[in-house]
Amino acid sequence: MNIIIKTNQAPKPIGPYSQAVIAGNTLYISGQIALEPLSGNLIIDNIANETKQVMENLKAILIHAEMSFSNMVKTTIFLSNMDDFATVNEIYGTYFTGNYPARETVAVKTLPKNVHVEISAIAVK
Repeated sequence: MNIIIKTNQAPKPIGPYSQAVIAGNTLYISGQIALEPLSGNLIIDNIANETKQVMENLKAILIHAEMSFSNMVKTTIFLSNMDDFATVNEIYGTYFTGNYPARETVAVKTLPKNVHVEISAIAVK
């Protein structure tokens, strides 16, 4: 049986999907954008702050699922501009210690709400 993850510490879904789903011992986190969970405001003043908010949203979901970044095994980063790669990569890296998950980074034309970065993840207990 799947367990739906829903926390007020991460943004509410903006469509017909869940923040995350646990299937067995695996957590599948939907793509997170830089929506501030309490206010609903987008944090898009610069790519560093935007990436930090995305990572904080992922962190909130992990915590609610009783996991941490050390449980992550796979992430996908979507960027609307590959010129932002170095900054996103630097911020992203600060959330991990040592063993990094597998990852791909993909350039896309546009993202929801015209944000610049979206990250989805898979974590395992």
